[in-house]
Amino acid sequence: MTWGAFALIFTSVSLSALGQTAFKVGVGQAPATPDASVWIRAATMVFSPMVLLGLALYGVGTVFWLFALRQMDLSLAYPFVAMSFIMVAGSGMLFLGEPVQPTRLVGLGLIIVGLLVMARGG
Repeated sequence: MTWGAFALIFTSVSLSALGQTAFKVGVGQAPATPDASVWIRAATMVFSPMVLLGLALYGVGTVFWLFALRQMDLSLAYPFVAMSFIMVAGSGMLFLGEPVQPTRLVGLGLIIVGLLVMARGG
């Protein structure tokens, strides 16, 4: 794997992770109206500015992903989507105040080891 291809994948996955974080913030900011229909509640969440930002980040990340796929095999590129697990967990812990649990850290460490093995063999 070249550094350029890795940079494209890393950028794509980073934008997707930021999109997930924006989704979480956006649905948390949407006003809770228990009396409203499911459709109204769904529209309130979907049209939240942070959810829309998340969708935009996903869209731009997808463009980077397409460029990455032009340079490498899908079977090598796709496992690196697992970087998003690490980024989203880190974002949740650092910016959203989610708990840091030892089992979660062990799982993230195993993902990192797996990614390193994939990168070395690629």
